[in-house]
Amino acid sequence: MAVIRINAVGETPVLHARLRSFDDGIARLAHVPGPVVIMVHGYKYQPGNPNHCPHRHILSLDPQHMPWRAPSWPRQLGFGLGRRDEGLAVAFGWDARGTLASAQARALAAGRALAQVVRSLHAQAPARDIHIIGHSLGSEVALEALHWLPAGAVGRVISLTGASYQSRAAAALATPAGRRAEFFNVTSRENDAFDFMFETLTRSPERGDRAIGQGFEATNAVTLQLDCLDTLEHLAQMGHSIGLPERRVCHWSSYMRPGALRLYKRLLRQPERTPLPLMQQLLPEVPARRWSRLLSLRPQSSPMPIWQRI
Repeated sequence: MAVIRINAVGETPVLHARLRSFDDGIARLAHVPGPVVIMVHGYKYQPGNPNHCPHRHILSLDPQHMPWRAPSWPRQLGFGLGRRDEGLAVAFGWDARGTLASAQARALAAGRALAQVVRSLHAQAPARDIHIIGHSLGSEVALEALHWLPAGAVGRVISLTGASYQSRAAAALATPAGRRAEFFNVTSRENDAFDFMFETLTRSPERGDRAIGQGFEATNAVTLQLDCLDTLEHLAQMGHSIGLPERRVCHWSSYMRPGALRLYKRLLRQPERTPLPLMQQLLPEVPARRWSRLLSLRPQSSPMPIWQRI
């Protein structure tokens, strides 16, 4: 089995569609050779909901086109290929429906459930690499989990246009588990409208706090702005080619853009080829300012490049 499906019911992790302890599944699969990659979906998904179940969509090896067509995260990250050492994919679901504020609150409980899953995996095989990749509010789930884990339990965390605050990320990376992890903050000015909505509809931990889409700095973190042409050029020079941005507004481009999931596959499976210090050195230190993509209008007499078209 390449993928094990686990859901958070409050702060309790259970096997998807079985509503029983996840420990049995973990014990059987904990020693499968290769890394563990935990995939966490974002806002609006709900396990078991026929129209919004992540296990039928992005977290499936063969996604259904509901509510829209999307790539298979586990397959794009190297699972389901029949290789002995491909590792274990954990599709982690949680109730992300309702208002943004209510979903954010449930993300914290889901993060504590996720921490139980990571602790169990880490206890079964302490030397095994365990990584987390999450989109939107899934980043909040991943960051919350770090508060409840021992040092060294998590190797890399990839946040895809994460719906979380800078102070939340800083607090998570200041924990024992967070200080040993490497944090990749994938952003895009295409997501500015969603960052603004997140800051407007949720309560920030600190006055003047901003979403991590506006950038985040830490010794063990790097921000990858995927609509920055300099960033794309540097990534291409490192062997990671990603398609040019084509929209001004998009919440899903961090994994829908051609080549993006292939980059994350290398980050998770070949960390020695993507050392964090090198990426910190090569990539721009400060992301572009908010709304810069929407405001970069060209005169009608000048053709608009394809990466600026809607």
